[in-house]
Amino acid sequence: MAKIARVLLQSLLKAMNSILGLLGIALILYGLWMVRVWERDMDSSSSFDQYTIAPWVICTFIGAGVTLCIITGIGHLAANCGSGCCLSCYALIICMLLLLETAMAADILLNSDWEKDLPYDPTGKFNDFRDFVESNFDMFKWIGLLIILAQGFSILLATALRSIGPEQVSNCDSDEEYAPTRVPLMNHIVQPSEYIVGAKNSSNWNLNK
Repeated sequence: MAKIARVLLQSLLKAMNSILGLLGIALILYGLWMVRVWERDMDSSSSFDQYTIAPWVICTFIGAGVTLCIITGIGHLAANCGSGCCLSCYALIICMLLLLETAMAADILLNSDWEKDLPYDPTGKFNDFRDFVESNFDMFKWIGLLIILAQGFSILLATALRSIGPEQVSNCDSDEEYAPTRVPLMNHIVQPSEYIVGAKNSSNWNLNK
C-alpha cells in the first residue's frame, strides 16, 4: 500500500511540477522572440546603437524562464529519488518563489506608481506586454491562479512524499537469485557410500558365520 501511495504522489508531484516547466519554456520563447525583434530594430534604426547588451526586460524574461526550468528539474529529481533532503530543499524553493510572487503582486496592487520603480525600457516591449495582459486580464487571471495552485499542491505533495520516506530496497531478489546455491548446503544430507555399506554388510555376514 505504501508503494502505491508513493508512486501516486510522485506522479502528481511531477504533473504539478510540469506546469512550472511549461511556464518557464513559454517565458524563454517569449524572451527569444523579443531578442529577435530587438536585433531587427537595432539593424533598422540607429537609435539602438548605444545598447550593445540586451535590455533588462529581455534578460528578466529569459532569466525567469531558465530559473523555472531549473526548479522543475529539481522537482523531478526530488520526486524520483524520494530523498527527504531533496524534497525539503524543493519545498523551500517553492515557498521562496511564492513569497516573491506575493510581494510582487502586493506591490502592484498597493502601489499605483510601481512602474516608476522599474528601469527605463528602450525597446518598449514591457509596455506592450502590460497592454497585452490588461486586454486579456481574465485569461491571465486564471493562468496565475493555476500557477499558484500548482505551487501550493507541489509543496503539499512534497511534504506528503517526504513523510512516507524513500522506497526501502529489500534483499528478496538477491535471496531468490542465490537460493538454489545455498539450499543444498543448508539441507545437505550425508548419504552413506556404497563401499561403506558393502563393508558393513560383509562384516555382519562374517560374524553370523
